Amino acid sequence: MLKQLSQQFWQLCCLTLALLTFTVSAEQKMQLGEWDVHYIVVNSTFFSPDTAREYGIVRSKYNALVNISVLDTATQKAQFVGVEGSATNLLGTEKALTFKRVQEGDAIYYLAVLPFRDQETYRFNIRIQRGNDSETLKFQQKMYVD
Repeated sequence: MLKQLSQQFWQLCCLTLALLTFTVSAEQKMQLGEWDVHYIVVNSTFFSPDTAREYGIVRSKYNALVNISVLDTATQKAQFVGVEGSATNLLGTEKALTFKRVQEGDAIYYLAVLPFRDQETYRFNIRIQRGNDSETLKFQQKMYVD
């Protein structure tokens, strides 16, 4: 019983650390034209198997999930846009990102899975387009295996 409590305590500590890490990096935002673009890249294992299954995400310590949300700067309303892009590691290997739109109530998310290796750094180049309006989100992130 003591071993089980110790194991549950350890799992709680790990979950708390993961949530704190998620919270610290969650407010990644860039204003591009008339849009506020929120973005985050997290390991797919942060999601429960049920959630991953619901959104067609393959959970693996070697898969990251790229999440993009585009809001109108003035109204803060979620935008229907086209999202396409790629991630390039420091060796120059480019991986295309295939985004899937997910709508939950008034919120709209654009999700793509990115396979990676531990401590691999990627440069993201993501094009967002609606009609004749087009903006490019660029950022860099180092990936870690959980």
